Amino acid sequence: MEERSALGGAVVVVLLLAVFFGVLFAWSDAAGILGTVIACTVAVWWSVTRRVSDSSAPPPPGEDRPSCRECAGHELIGVAPLEGQKGMLIYKTAPPDRPNHTHVHIARTADQDT
Repeated sequence: MEERSALGGAVVVVLLLAVFFGVLFAWSDAAGILGTVIACTVAVWWSVTRRVSDSSAPPPPGEDRPSCRECAGHELIGVAPLEGQKGMLIYKTAPPDRPNHTHVHIARTADQDT
């Protein structure tokens, strides 16, 4: 049995929509415009209300955050993955005595083998 392609399904849906809107515009310009406005409104509503996956979210800061001599006692501001370097995280901290300063610490994740 052949595996079905998502791209093939998308092409079929686009062709069916093109035929539907072509018939709608051929029947009446006003109906075609109204149908286009309704379809766009539904598409925007769907894209705004659907849930987004958490798979790309940065990992929550844990107790295993790196400690160096410079960032001891700092407040953790954020954690983000380092692009292009799998298994590396960027930790941003703020020292309590310097409110306009951010300390950046790049460290390997705890689950990464060395």
